[in-house]
Amino acid sequence: MSSSDSESDFVGSCSQSPPKKVKLNSKAAKLAAVPQKGSIAMPVATKQGARITLAVKGSGEKFVGSGFKQGSVLGVRGAAKREMGPVHDPEAEGAIILYTPRIYSQVELFEMTKSTALGKPQPVQQVHVVIDPVLGKVLRKHQVEGVRFLYDCLTGIKKEDAFGCIMADEMGLGKTLQCITILWTLLRQSPEPGKPTIEKAIIVCPSSLVKNWSNELKKWLGAHRINSLACDNKGGREQSSKELEQFVANKGRAITQPVLIISYESLRSYSDMLSKTEIGLLMCDEGHRLKNADSQTYVALNGLNAKRRIILTGTPVQNDLVEYYSLLSFAIPGVLGTESEFRKNFENPIQRGRDSLATQVDRDKGAEKLKELLAIANKFIIRRTADLLTKFVIPTKYEHVVFCKFTPLQLELYKSFCSSPETKKLLNGVGSQPLKAITLLKKLCNHPALGYEGIQSDICQPQFAGKMMLLHNMLGKIKAAGDKIVLISNYTQTLDLFEKMCRANMWGVLRLDGSMSIPKRQKLVDQFNDPLGPEFVFLLSSKAGGCGINLVGANRLVLFDPDWNPANDAQALARVWRDGQKKTCFIYRFIATGSIEEKIFQRQAHKQALSNSVIDEETEGERHFSIDELENYLS
Repeated sequence: MSSSDSESDFVGSCSQSPPKKVKLNSKAAKLAAVPQKGSIAMPVATKQGARITLAVKGSGEKFVGSGFKQGSVLGVRGAAKREMGPVHDPEAEGAIILYTPRIYSQVELFEMTKSTALGKPQPVQQVHVVIDPVLGKVLRKHQVEGVRFLYDCLTGIKKEDAFGCIMADEMGLGKTLQCITILWTLLRQSPEPGKPTIEKAIIVCPSSLVKNWSNELKKWLGAHRINSLACDNKGGREQSSKELEQFVANKGRAITQPVLIISYESLRSYSDMLSKTEIGLLMCDEGHRLKNADSQTYVALNGLNAKRRIILTGTPVQNDLVEYYSLLSFAIPGVLGTESEFRKNFENPIQRGRDSLATQVDRDKGAEKLKELLAIANKFIIRRTADLLTKFVIPTKYEHVVFCKFTPLQLELYKSFCSSPETKKLLNGVGSQPLKAITLLKKLCNHPALGYEGIQSDICQPQFAGKMMLLHNMLGKIKAAGDKIVLISNYTQTLDLFEKMCRANMWGVLRLDGSMSIPKRQKLVDQFNDPLGPEFVFLLSSKAGGCGINLVGANRLVLFDPDWNPANDAQALARVWRDGQKKTCFIYRFIATGSIEEKIFQRQAHKQALSNSVIDEETEGERHFSIDELENYLS
């Protein structure tokens, strides 16, 4: 029997119950500057004190040059010394090369010498750009490909005068590590020897991830190799303003903290100040927040003096193709023309072709325009799915959609509400609160106590709700099996019921929702991930914990209620099955049978079709309903 089959039986049972140095004298140094035989790179001799190093390809000598002094800390000023070789040896075993300089022939070298003699500037011999071996040895194959893609986009190799891209890998594939690698590379190296590509960088992320990004930099690079400024407002607004003023004012060797980590909300507040300095690289984590080109966040970030831009998101396309346009236009301005041009050339014909009543001509034209759009966009978007995780040492994941019957009480209350005079008024176009009615129905699917005051809510009574009864039985068996589980809901009131149920049964439980301060969140996650910890249930609000939270201490997850936005569900489901997981994972999506949750689930599937044809999709489906749609949801 397969693991998937046995797991289905399990759910059913629950429902039932140092480098070499070459020293040369002055005469030898002059001879070293003469081109050697064969097609080789222009030899370069650099004197640093009593030390002279050579970087000559094919010379037989081992690599000596270094763009920066080994052991130096980026962000800490040192003596003004600059060597002329690559920072890392491109011929070392396992070296990952991002850029290979052109190799000049003997004739070309001779012509360069003639040009210099005629008073023209002496050409600078470029050097290799090589990933730091500290990072290179931990990068997986797909991550190396990702870093190469990022480098080609950010340096204009992919397309001239285009310096942005979207890193759209699904959750759990290591987008953070790939972006730290490219950030570190650009801060230390460029094809021009001894000179970095960028001097400053800004990482913008949700406030809950500011500390996490700071920790990730230290984790992968070491605590003493780079000094970052995490703007978390711990010292108050006055202290943050002083730190940001210093970040803006410093230039060149005066830069002691080259990387600023800041939340979207804080950046909006300080955007006028930060726009006064050149930002070498702007990275936007959870970048789907930039889906609206008219939002304050989009306008603030777009006003920064940042030529190179990366958007990180596992769910890049949100709601419609115009939002897709907004993301691409932020990362690579002008690549798809103006918004009106985009609507005319792409969105309108693609949408017409996908309509159920579309003619064959419309379908053909829509497919042609979609192909044309992807030909442009795919140059700047890299997308790998979580299926890659199965090629690593990460165990298998099984997903189950579990349909749960209403209890008699739930069914009676549900039908009563749908046939009430207030609901009929909404269906007739009278009244302005359809969302309130829909929210009440969704809560009723979880437990009647969430919507009706007559039911006692100071204790959890699972017998009143089908999904809650199933969960109660599952938790008892999972506890006995020694596994840990994450319970996710869109409503904190539902989390309240979970917590009361766990306390009543003396099950160890931890909870993370929007009321918890940012510094405490990571401590809570670390506590739960401790295999020796007594807590086996982790309660998580989908909005507060859907992004960046790593809960690999658990191998089971229940998504208790579906979200209108399939991207939110996808984010939540990726909390346990990701790099670092050691056990086979089981994901359960609970759906109340014959209810509005079934229709939300169907709507998600419909939207995912467009997502699959482009990249991914999200929607704020609750906002706008036709009368026919509203009648369908409330019937």
